[in-house]
Amino acid sequence: MRQESFDFLQKYLNNSSPTGFESEGQKLWLEYVKPYIDEYFVDTYGTVVGVINPQAEYKVVIEAHADEISWFVNYITPEGYIYLKRNGGSDALIAPSKRVNIYTAKGIVKAVFGWPAIHVRKVENDKAPTIETVFLDCGASNREEVEKMGIHVGCVATFEDEFIVMNDRYYVGRALDNRIGGFMIAEVARQLKENGNQLPFGLYIVNSVQEEIGLRGAEMIAHRIKPDVAIITDVTHDTQSPMYDKKNSGDIHCGKGPVIAYGPAVQNNVRDLIIRTAQEKEIPFQRSAVSRATGTDTDAFAYSNAGVASALISLPLKYMHTTVETVHKDDVDNVIKMIYETILKIQDKQDFRYLT
Repeated sequence: MRQESFDFLQKYLNNSSPTGFESEGQKLWLEYVKPYIDEYFVDTYGTVVGVINPQAEYKVVIEAHADEISWFVNYITPEGYIYLKRNGGSDALIAPSKRVNIYTAKGIVKAVFGWPAIHVRKVENDKAPTIETVFLDCGASNREEVEKMGIHVGCVATFEDEFIVMNDRYYVGRALDNRIGGFMIAEVARQLKENGNQLPFGLYIVNSVQEEIGLRGAEMIAHRIKPDVAIITDVTHDTQSPMYDKKNSGDIHCGKGPVIAYGPAVQNNVRDLIIRTAQEKEIPFQRSAVSRATGTDTDAFAYSNAGVASALISLPLKYMHTTVETVHKDDVDNVIKMIYETILKIQDKQDFRYLT
């Protein structure tokens, strides 16, 4: 990976982008992608769209989501401890002993998830942490001190952990789900520009908000763009580490390539174009079955308007919704290559319908 791309990746992943509060991360993403697009627009809730060939009638989308799981301040005790609500799929089980940033009008306030020591708990009756039992300590002695720091009900908190490269093989950090996707689609735009590719259609590079609470940003922007084709990228579970059931979750490996999804929301002809492209360009790939819904922004695009020919390319990821989400560097490169090469195969006004 070139140094400029790596620097952006690191900066972008280290920035917080909680669901509903993605604007600072979106500014970073837009600043990076601007040189590679013709124009851009944003919607009311913060989704950012870079456009190549905006005058074209036929529209192709490549999309990722920008938001990360987080927490809302929900209740401050008289003693100054803070209880929370989830914002997305935040996991109370991993919270104890984690450091967090609480975002206030006065700036970031540091806090920690406190937890009693093992030797003062009744271990034989120990229960796993839950959203009702985890709490934040920001060093205040009472509620009034907490409020003087600028903390109030509705403030958002994110884990503090930052991006690392592990043993020159894996990218590790919080919020790879799915800002690594935003990075990958930005790299596709860069390569199209730097390689001088002239597309016969309009390409919409979409970094959506609010996926973690139900695909909301994608739903909104799909109705605005009204694309003809959409290629979505998100993460999926590597199932090799302990506690996964391959019979239910499939046999997916980090390092063995992007994952191409099969399911009702996935348009078969678009999926097959991706597969043929991967085979021709010798891009390794894996397959997954997603049944009723993909659980990704693919569903929002596929079922928008009169139906959009949509497909899903997933990046294998370990330890989803933790602070050590882990992806293989080769898979990142191959997702970028797969989307890039597929874009070059799509023809202007290509008809992906099953019956004509």
